[in-house]
Amino acid sequence: MDSSAPDFDVVTPAAIREGRATDAYFARTEETLRHAGRNPSVVAEVTADQFPDGEFELLAGVKDAAALLAGHDVDVDALPEGTLFDGGPVMRIEGDYLSFARAETSLLGFLSHASGVATAALECRRAAPDANVLSFGARHVHPSVAAMIERSALVGGFDGFSHVAAGEVIGREASGTMPHALLIIFGRGEQEAAWRAFDEAVPEDTPRIALCDTYSDEKDEVIRAVETLGDRLSGVRLDTTGSRRGDFRHIIREVQWELDARELGDVDVFLSGGLGPDDLRKLRDVGDGFGVGGYVSNADPVDFALDIVEVDGEPAAKRGKLSGAKEVYRTSAGEHLVGLRGRDEPEDGEALLEPLIRDGEIVREFSIDDAAERALEDAELTGFGSDSE
Repeated sequence: MDSSAPDFDVVTPAAIREGRATDAYFARTEETLRHAGRNPSVVAEVTADQFPDGEFELLAGVKDAAALLAGHDVDVDALPEGTLFDGGPVMRIEGDYLSFARAETSLLGFLSHASGVATAALECRRAAPDANVLSFGARHVHPSVAAMIERSALVGGFDGFSHVAAGEVIGREASGTMPHALLIIFGRGEQEAAWRAFDEAVPEDTPRIALCDTYSDEKDEVIRAVETLGDRLSGVRLDTTGSRRGDFRHIIREVQWELDARELGDVDVFLSGGLGPDDLRKLRDVGDGFGVGGYVSNADPVDFALDIVEVDGEPAAKRGKLSGAKEVYRTSAGEHLVGLRGRDEPEDGEALLEPLIRDGEIVREFSIDDAAERALEDAELTGFGSDSE
């Protein structure tokens, strides 16, 4: 192994900031334009769809995109993070082309991946609006992007996440109790010892949520957990794999029956294991909380592109794209509209693009909570993720 090679295959923040995290053809383009003495003033827009099509997606990753473009001699407008969109630009960049050409690859990566994750999270949030929903999917992705996954899940309305280092990055505390490994290490028939040791070891403010499906059926282990921890038991978690769970809804109803029979209606039942929005809709009336993994962490990125739409003040665009700088609007009925900048605004339309960077300086603050609130409000307005969809 080359001793000079980095420990992990991770592109560094320095490489991103310095423009080395780019596609090679942007470096070649830069060389060519400098050789030719060309560096026009352009307007470029980030879009996924040219015209609204009713298929809404949730914008995330704006904070990282702003950090990338800060210090470049550009003005940038963008939709607020947590805005649902279904066409037209989500970001507009104005400046000399060479001031941001190398940033395109990383810019699209920041927006595309985070927006895909946030969209999937919002689908799950809308599927179980009254439940506690946590992000459990960081184990499915490269650890270098775990903080992006967890932050985007929160923007999509999740209540928490599991990844410790991600929490350190975004300033939130990770959630979680016990894995099957703990029960297995204590051994078959020793589940009580594992639950008791957990109760004795962890801080008092950690919820006592017992994993109850390791060796015997869920109902049996739940009863044993109740008998072991009594009033200290906050909840139980069922993480049975799909290949063994059978009728999961029926199993959960059995568990809740046994809890009610013991007058333990205040013990919550949490569910995890390969769940998506369809599962959450089917189980939301019998589950108090859900851990969602791969459906969110492995979500397809939004297929954003960055296209030049004006050169030196004149409309310009490649074949298949719309020339001219644009505005996007949201009506009171939830309709998303796109029009040319400076033309007649729709009477019932609120312009959505807002200043993000002016003269290379970030002019916006970022709040996960505000973005999540906006996402839920937009979902209500547009009908995103409703049961009738």
